[in-house]
Formats: sequence, C-alpha cells, structure tokens
Amino acid sequence: MTKLLGTFAFLFIVANGMAQTKQLSTPKSKDSIKTFTDSIRNLPPLEVRSVRASENSPFAISNLNKTSIQQLNYGQDLPFVLQNTPSVVVNSDAGTGVGYTGLRIRGSDGTRINVTLNGIPYNDAESMITYFVDLPDFSSSLNSVQIQRGVGTSTNGAGAFGASINLATNNYNPEKYLSLQSSAGSFNTLKNTLQLGTGLLNNHFTIDGRVSNISSNGYMDRANSKLKSFYVSSTYWGNKSSLRLNIFSGWEKTYQSWYGVPEELLATQRTYNPAGMEKPDAPYKNQTDNYQQTHYQLFYNKTINSKLSWNTAVFLTRGKGYYEEYKGGVQLSDYIINPPSNSINAIRINPYAIIDLVRRKWLDNNFYGQIASLVYEEGKNKFTLGGAWNTYDGLHYGRLPYLQSIGIQPNFNYYFNNAIKKDVNTYIKWNHQITNALSSFVDIQYRNVAHNMFGFDHTPDLIIKRHFNFFNPKAGLFYKSKNTNYYTSIAIAHKEPNRDDFEAAINEQPKQEVLTDIETGFTTKKGNFEWGANIYLMYYKDQLVLTGKINDIGAYTRTNVPKSKRIGIELVENWKLNSFMTSAGNITLSQNKIDAFTEYFDDYDAGGQAFILHKNTDITLSPNLTANHTLGIKFNTKWNLNLVSKYVSKQYLDNTQNEARLLKAYFLQDIHLSHNIISKPKWSMLIQFYANNVFNKLYEPNGYTYSYIYGGTTTTSNNYFPMAGRNYWLSVKIDLK
Repeated sequence: MTKLLGTFAFLFIVANGMAQTKQLSTPKSKDSIKTFTDSIRNLPPLEVRSVRASENSPFAISNLNKTSIQQLNYGQDLPFVLQNTPSVVVNSDAGTGVGYTGLRIRGSDGTRINVTLNGIPYNDAESMITYFVDLPDFSSSLNSVQIQRGVGTSTNGAGAFGASINLATNNYNPEKYLSLQSSAGSFNTLKNTLQLGTGLLNNHFTIDGRVSNISSNGYMDRANSKLKSFYVSSTYWGNKSSLRLNIFSGWEKTYQSWYGVPEELLATQRTYNPAGMEKPDAPYKNQTDNYQQTHYQLFYNKTINSKLSWNTAVFLTRGKGYYEEYKGGVQLSDYIINPPSNSINAIRINPYAIIDLVRRKWLDNNFYGQIASLVYEEGKNKFTLGGAWNTYDGLHYGRLPYLQSIGIQPNFNYYFNNAIKKDVNTYIKWNHQITNALSSFVDIQYRNVAHNMFGFDHTPDLIIKRHFNFFNPKAGLFYKSKNTNYYTSIAIAHKEPNRDDFEAAINEQPKQEVLTDIETGFTTKKGNFEWGANIYLMYYKDQLVLTGKINDIGAYTRTNVPKSKRIGIELVENWKLNSFMTSAGNITLSQNKIDAFTEYFDDYDAGGQAFILHKNTDITLSPNLTANHTLGIKFNTKWNLNLVSKYVSKQYLDNTQNEARLLKAYFLQDIHLSHNIISKPKWSMLIQFYANNVFNKLYEPNGYTYSYIYGGTTTTSNNYFPMAGRNYWLSVKIDLK
C-alpha cells in the first residue's frame, strides 16, 4: 500500500507497472487509499498494454470489455464471441460453434492472425494455426479482447499478417465472488461453468479460478465433442510490484468432422460425415481427435520510479495428443518397410499385403520462453522497449496400436521425426505528442526465426534448416479534434512459411512473405450518433497460396505468387436512437486480388499435371462484402432484446475465381433475449435465450476444392462445411458476491 504523506501519488498503473504519475491532494483516510489503489489495479496490466494499440494509435482496432464478451459467451467457442466485429467470418467443422472452429479477418485465415494470451504467443509455432478447441470456454476467463486489423503494432510470436488478437485474463478482483453458469442448446449441447474468487486477502493476495465442462452431439453426423478445462490465477500485490502465476489447461475429444460434405451430397445428405467410413459395415466409432494443452505463466511487474516501469514473464505450454483413424485397403509396406525384430512371427508377414488398420498420429511438444517490456514516460514522450524469445520442441510420430494379429507389437512407430523452432524478437515504440491535437507513433521491430525440421511424416529423410531475419517498421499520425479523430499509418510485416510449406526439395523451398499495409481513417461523434471509416491497402509480395502444384517430392504445397493485394473500406456505427433502443453495425467492402498465378491439376490420362495461367483473380475465401448489425431494445431494467443480422457475400473455394467453385452468399438473423430475474446486492440471476439462424438458412461458410483430368474429362470436387439451421440455446447464470 502506498504510504500517505499528505499528498497522494495517483499512479496510472496496474500494480504491474507505471505509465505516469499525477499529484493530487487527498484526505488522509483508509477508504481513499483503497479507492485509489483499486482504480490503479483495475487498469490493463503492462504485459497487455505493451503489445496493444492505445486509444490514440493510428490503426484499425476493436476493443471488447468483459460485459461485451459475456453477452455472447453462452457455449460457443471464442471465434463466435468475436463474430460481430468488423471484417470477421467464422466457421465450425461440427456446424454448431462447438469443437473445431475458426475465423478469418479481411479474408486472412488463422495462420496469418497473431494471437496472444496476456502478451504470450498462442499460435501453434509450426502450422501457425490457433486451435481454440484446445482451450474450451476460455472466454469465461477473459477480462478484455483487442482485435487489430491489418499489421497493427508489434507483438510477440508469429507475425501478424492480416490481424492480431490480444486476449487478456489478468485482472484485479478485490471482492470475493462465486458464479455458476449452465447452458443447454440444440444437438444435446451442454455447458457448465463454475467461477470463484477469494477477493483481496491480507491486503495482498487474490486467487481466481474456473472449471468448465462442455459436450455436444454436433450438427454433422457423429461430430460429437467432449471438452473440459480449468483456469487458476494467484497474485501477490505489493506496493510497487506484483507477482502472478497462471495455470490453465484444456482437454478435448472430438469426433473428426474436418473432411466436409461432397457437393453431390449437400442437398440430400447435408450432415454426411465421411470420417470413419473406411470401416466396413459401420463407421469407426473412435475416429477421434484427442489432445490436452496446459499453460504455465509467471508474471513479475515492477514500478521503478514515477517514470519507469518494467515487467517480465516466463511461460511453458505443454501439449500432447493424437488423432485416430481407420484406414481400409492399405499396403502394409507403406507403414512397415521391414518387420520389426521383436515380431512374434515376422517371417510370415507379407510387406505387400493389403490390409485394414488403425493408426494414430501423435504430437508431443513443449513451447517455452520469456516476454519482457520496459516503459518510460515523461512529458510528451512515451517509450516502450520490449521483446520475447521462445523455443518450440515438437515430436511428430505415428503409431499402429492394433496389429498383434499379424505379429506386430502394439504401438509400433511407423514414422518418427522432430522439429525445433526458435523465435527471438525485440521492438521499440515511441509515442510523441507533437501538439495538443497531433501525435505521432513510431514502432520498429526486429525478429529472428530459426526452424529446423528433422524429417516429415511422408519424407522421413528430408532435413530442412531455415533461418529468417525480419525488420518490421511502422509509423503513423493521430489527430484529435473536438468531435472527430483522424489517423493514418504504414506498416511492413514479414512472415515465415509454415511447416508443411518446407516439405519440398532444396531448389523448391518457399520464400518469406512480405506485406505493406496502409491504414487511413477517422471516427466522429455527434450527440448520440458515432461512426467511422477505415480505408486499408494491403500489398503482398510473395504471398504463399495453394495452386495445386505437386513438388519434386510428391507433396501438394503452397507456392509464392509475386503480387497480390487486399483493398477495402470498413464502416462502423453506434447510435443511441432513444432511451430504450440502440443500433450498432459495421460493413466491409473490399477487393482481394492475385495479379497472376498458375493453377495445376492432376492429369491421369497424360500423366503429370496440366496447368492454366490466371490473371487478376479473387483470393480464396475472401468475401467482397461483410456486414453486421445489432438492434438493441431495453424494455426495462430486467428485459433486453438484441436482433442480430449478418451478411457475407459469395466466396471462391480457390484462387481461380471459377463460378463453379464457390460458397454462396448468406444472410442470417439471430435473436438474443435476456432477463434479470433477480438483481440484489449480494446475488443475481440472469436467464438468456438465444435463437440462432431463426429463418433456417442453409449455408456453408467454409470449404475446399480440387480438380483432375480422367477419361478426357475435367472433374471438380467441391467439399463444404455446412452450419446448423435454426438452433436454440438457454443459459442460466447465478452470481453470488
């Protein structure tokens, strides 16, 4: 506790770090000290602020507070909580928003969206995908979310190459609490969440925790999910320092539904799931994905003096799991080249035999490292020096668990390889107040990546070692007038290829991608009406895209295309129509183009591959128009109604802009109704009802395609991931204080 010396140093910090100090005269009372201390600790922690864009940053951002998050946190995964923010399109393999889910921002997929948890990298280091399924119900522990569209400010981990999402759980909860939420939805979906906090103990300690359990049958056939998670955070709050330990973990078992529905079955067997269908007579029951991921985060924050503060954190992310598949009619030699010496009767094994088998593909990895930042603020200048290092050490191996009948010991490894990826970055950010209205922002980052891969699943002898050095500068201006804010910025980002891209011969190795992002916009407010516009120009050099080409080692990998771009405008509005009605919405209009690329497809008649040159075509899964709108009606202090609409224009399944390979446009409406049954100082009860897709629209937000020539005919196979029609949720939440 800060000592009372006649004046009180009002610190604009989170007990974790200091931004600036203002001297205010205050009476000598314990209540005043507690009030000021609580306000200090409730500010965003330094590990979050160091990678987030501030209010006066020249970038396109969306901020969600805890209230906004919880309004949509009734059981679906995190992407669906974020789906009404600008330029976002979400999808779900199971069709319900539970299990494997994903999102795209401005058409950029999850491999190009940087995600951090309290400033700590979360993207898978090799694929760069964010698997939200590995942290079920993480939304319940979130205190705030910031989405930066475009390159944004420098952050930790995989390069932001389309957007970044910063998730923050670190929070100060001085009052004890207990919260129970139970949700039930269509397709036998159930979610139960228990949260509790001790409040401030002995004026220095807080402990917060959560346990969650989610289950669902899924919309697609057999696409069931069993998900569990917990979260524990314990913090010591000192006078000028704090120490926090977070431990959280997620476990998932989901029946595979990632193959999609063939186009020819979409109209008559919309929920058809090909997973497990290689087994004769009936689908294989254990065609499942099984994974557990546990996070350990230790934060230390220190206020050095009134101008200087710093923080650091060390972390370990432990992941292990497998997916199991039934494979019918395979040649044994594809899995076992030489019978193992400890076979029961190896001499009788025919390596060319055609058999059915079950295989498990395992991942066993450790991801560990450190982040740190130092903030100095004086007068019109604020400097942030930060950075991180991390190492990914991952094993990839395949096992055959059930081949005892032909003399193979259980859990025989048919492939085994590992990879080590090291990532180091450092950045410096300078905010300068040029005049009372005009400020500048400069951000320079250096990032070094070393990725060593010792074999791949199908090419165990291929060893690839690649190093990358990236220089990522950013700069911008922000002008603040009475009612309107203007900003402009330019940023350059680089991104290394994903693991799968490296499975190529030395002469076909992929190059790094480069993005130049220009953002210009404004926000203005007049009375109860606020709106804004943001124009973005994103120019790519050597963007990696799928072309269908098979490389020298027989793998389908992405290819660098010299030039491509995304150009668009984002419009947002918030309007308080009257005392009981509000309007909030956004629209994105864009053009997403590849200047030129060559499409390849297999030619089984002539052997090899045929190809076609395409020019000025749309980028895969990049709609030219997205729109969201929410009409809020507050009947009284107890009843609230939200009418939600979402439109997504057509999207192409590949980069050819072929009208026979697309996702149709869709327009959805949802109804959200909430009722505060009890609202008392010590406890409250909230009931929420959700009707999603109320007009039962049949739509598919995701899919893929491939083509080939056989018998003189070119055949295109489109595959889709349908979403559920009309579906319902009912949620009951009880809060005790």
